[in-house]
Amino acid sequence: MSHVHEAPPKTEFKIIPTAALPAVAVVFVALIVAVATNRLWALDFFHVVGGGLWTGIDLFLGFVIGPIIGTMSIPARMEFSKKFMPKMVLLMPTLVIMTLAGGWQLARHEGFILSSDKHHGWVVGSMIVVGVMAVIALGFLEPANLGVLFELKKEHPNGEVIGKLMKRFLYTAGLTGAMQVATLIIMTRIATI
Repeated sequence: MSHVHEAPPKTEFKIIPTAALPAVAVVFVALIVAVATNRLWALDFFHVVGGGLWTGIDLFLGFVIGPIIGTMSIPARMEFSKKFMPKMVLLMPTLVIMTLAGGWQLARHEGFILSSDKHHGWVVGSMIVVGVMAVIALGFLEPANLGVLFELKKEHPNGEVIGKLMKRFLYTAGLTGAMQVATLIIMTRIATI
């Protein structure tokens, strides 16, 4: 008796998890209030929490999840992607914006952006590293993420296309994870000057 290998059943999923949109809206409203009121604790909170989560997720994706996904079969990768990637559509841009907006306002509030400030060189270095990471996150990671999700929505998703996009997603997450180490060095240096 021969065994016929059937494709896994097509599961429905949302590209954008609409149930999470209210939480994202609350974060953005709170961030706007923090920037508008220029409260040091609130700015520090958004910068540190956003940056900490962004760093942790990048490192985890690049150095833990990436190698695991690389060993999975294409159908398993596709199933994982359907569950994982929609969450990243909202999470990563939110964290990037929290970190950048909170950090910029914090640097402005504390005078770190003034060329006369003792932190200025470190802050400029941080802005360069974080700027490159933001371009990678929003210009490469997010489009790769959306590309995977749109491909998975097709009647007959192309596993090779998904594999290439997932590799791009994971490699760039690993790259930003490595750059996050530079950011951690800079930030801890600024805190101790």
